Amino acid sequence: MQNTTLHGKTALVTGSTSGIGLGIARALAQQGAQIVLNGFGDAHEIKALQAALTKEYGVKSTHHPADMSKPAEIAAMMTFAAEQFGSVDILVNNAGIQHTETIEDFPIEKWDAIIAINLSSTFHTTRLALPTMKAKNWGRIINIASVHGLVGSVQKSAYVAAKHGVVGLTKVTALEMAHTGVTCNAICPGWVLTPLVQKQVDARAARDGLSNEDAKKNLVSEKQPSGEFVTPEQLGALAVFLCSDAANQVRGAAWNMDGGWTAQ
Repeated sequence: MQNTTLHGKTALVTGSTSGIGLGIARALAQQGAQIVLNGFGDAHEIKALQAALTKEYGVKSTHHPADMSKPAEIAAMMTFAAEQFGSVDILVNNAGIQHTETIEDFPIEKWDAIIAINLSSTFHTTRLALPTMKAKNWGRIINIASVHGLVGSVQKSAYVAAKHGVVGLTKVTALEMAHTGVTCNAICPGWVLTPLVQKQVDARAARDGLSNEDAKKNLVSEKQPSGEFVTPEQLGALAVFLCSDAANQVRGAAWNMDGGWTAQ
């Protein structure tokens, strides 16, 4: 059954055609928010996602294919969202990419791309969303950082640097908005069971002759003591809470949902 806690609000979720972003978009739609999807993918599949959101939750949805490494396309997306629905009330910065390599061998172009998409895009969407949020004295900015915004791992220099930057930007945004009805917080997931990660689980199960469940636990347990993946649905539920009145004084938090990863 659809709830209506976010009825009349518009949520823009970057990188939301699959995985974490789609899980959060669904959770917000379930609460009555209109949805602006963003991301790459097959046009027919994206249309089907939009239709599913409308059918399941009775909300309007649209899609903009902005490349989150390009400030001009980000600006066009924000203008598009305002034209479609009047304003962006909830901004979820989720788009991200990854590349692993030691620092001395890390390709410069990969570093630049990761910083642009994982960090700089969050600045660009935020700076464009804030004026309207301040004028309405209500807004929610939720930055999907990572456990790697709190701790490091080898061969992930660009990703860790970007995600630490997202956490820092979250804190500054929250402080600048402290006397308004606009909040900004970061969610820091550990391992998440996205379709891409499920493929890794399937490959490990086939390679090692394990059940899918055992392969999953072997993959995740090195870092995540629970031995269980975080799900997009769980992250969506946390995003819904951060949009609620109960979270009015949750400001500048870096909220880890990581199965105990950072508790070690």
